[in-house]
Amino acid sequence: MNIVVIGGRGLVGRNIVERLRAEGHDVSAASRATGVDVITGQGLAECLAGAEVVVDVTNSSTFDGEEAFDFFRTAIVNLLEAELAAGVRHHVTLSIVGTDRLQDSHYLRGKSLQDRMIRASGIPFTIVHATQFYEFLLAIIAAALREESMHLSPAYIQPVASDDVAALMAELAIGEPLNAAIEIAGPERERMSQLIQRFLIDMEAPCTVQADKHAPYFGALLDEHSLVPTEGALQGTVGFQAWLDRSAFSRVGW
Repeated sequence: MNIVVIGGRGLVGRNIVERLRAEGHDVSAASRATGVDVITGQGLAECLAGAEVVVDVTNSSTFDGEEAFDFFRTAIVNLLEAELAAGVRHHVTLSIVGTDRLQDSHYLRGKSLQDRMIRASGIPFTIVHATQFYEFLLAIIAAALREESMHLSPAYIQPVASDDVAALMAELAIGEPLNAAIEIAGPERERMSQLIQRFLIDMEAPCTVQADKHAPYFGALLDEHSLVPTEGALQGTVGFQAWLDRSAFSRVGW
């Protein structure tokens, strides 16, 4: 099967590419490093020539501001136009749990628009709504940190290992289009403020966390269940501590 992974050099993209190649599929990893730019459209027609399946795991470089929304709007228009011209038979994309519930966030509003445009494109599709990756906890910390302290929402969060998401997307890419969205989350649910405090303690970071229900999450205010999946979501296998113990942040041997 001829598969193109757009964003194929990123955290999830590399993983997907490796899995599909190991199964014997003809897989191209497209990114700006290979001359493919979803914002300008450069290289899209060339890299999609002959593609049966496109897996889109591109992401905005910023999580706040209009730039994030503009990225997803421009990228999906260019990508879908190129796919239609190339006769792509299956579009698989990575999205986020809760996009439709958090329209005050430019980033999540952009992801929501992306989902709607995929559904309306006429291209058979599968959308994966994943919860936050464990690696994304660092971005949450960076956005909230103010002089070694931070205010974070006590809303529930159920982060997932990026490896679990990559495995699911690789499996879906070689299957029939679902023409629907499915959700995947990690095996453990915890309040965001408590989980990140635990993360910081394990890293021995000199930071404190204050639970604050009014603390914004990339421009949006959360209720307790804004970021968690609905009943029946798929569940990853790797818990937070297991991920942490084998990550670059583990204190083993310090």
